Amino acid sequence: MDALIPHLTVRELYEQARGQLAIDWVAGRGGGGRLLASDAVDKSAFALIGYFNLVHPNRIQVLGNAEMGYLRGLPAEGQSQAISNLLATELAMVVVANGEQPPAALIEMAEQREIPVFASPESSAALIKILQHVIGQALAPSVSLHGVFLEVSGLGVLITGEPATGKSELALELISRGHRLVADDILEVYAISPDTLEGRCPTLLRGFMEVRGLGVIDVRRLFGETAVKFKKNLKLIVHLTPAEQWQEVDRLAIQASSEVVLGVEIPKVSIPLAVGRNLAVLVEVAVRNHILKQHGINSTEEFIGLQQQAMRGGEES
Repeated sequence: MDALIPHLTVRELYEQARGQLAIDWVAGRGGGGRLLASDAVDKSAFALIGYFNLVHPNRIQVLGNAEMGYLRGLPAEGQSQAISNLLATELAMVVVANGEQPPAALIEMAEQREIPVFASPESSAALIKILQHVIGQALAPSVSLHGVFLEVSGLGVLITGEPATGKSELALELISRGHRLVADDILEVYAISPDTLEGRCPTLLRGFMEVRGLGVIDVRRLFGETAVKFKKNLKLIVHLTPAEQWQEVDRLAIQASSEVVLGVEIPKVSIPLAVGRNLAVLVEVAVRNHILKQHGINSTEEFIGLQQQAMRGGEES
């Protein structure tokens, strides 16, 4: 488990947010590489009148009706000074909301200082909500895990195990049975909420798998667009256990196993390896059994209960 250092640039935010927002990049394209902070979005007219402690580096300043009304009420010299004071705080970017026209002084100074300026017809509230969501998702605490991550019967399943245990071959079998690949070898996991982990495929690896004897294959072209998914919530870990470790496996799974990732407890199932075992079927059954447990149905507990009931009945007779 390797820790990742999340980062988000203005250019990356723009690419991710423009699908949800009507937003135009009007000035300062040279500053597209500026990094954003985790609590980046701010909307405060105080930033324009000298209260600089409310505006911090690497943040986004949203200018709505109130802020633009304040600027319009200033003489030309005062407006330029207010904008200069705002940009002097080393903002990551400025967004002019509500269809307002960015002042010429803002465009000119932003170009000079390479501070990106965007304009949008969206309301300030809508902009802040979506921008905070995108930034929060991108800058969530994260780690990288080794294994093959798939969507099996709608559930995010990470298959782990020692090298050469057949993880990729198992994943290929599951894909051929209609399940979907998310990531092969490296999975980036993000804590998007206190109890939810989202697994994402690194951009360069999307849709590709390495299979011993075949090399790198393009799953999307071989099996179609529906065979690949780029992210999924992690709900179950399936660990492939070598034969020499069989004695360590609880055959009845009386004690529930789990693994803690970024402070979230993820259920874990160990499947022993053996020649001739249909691992794809076992993984599918493990997923279905996990879904049953989520609905309060535990087959092992039911079996033990029936056994104890039969034993009590025998004693009474």
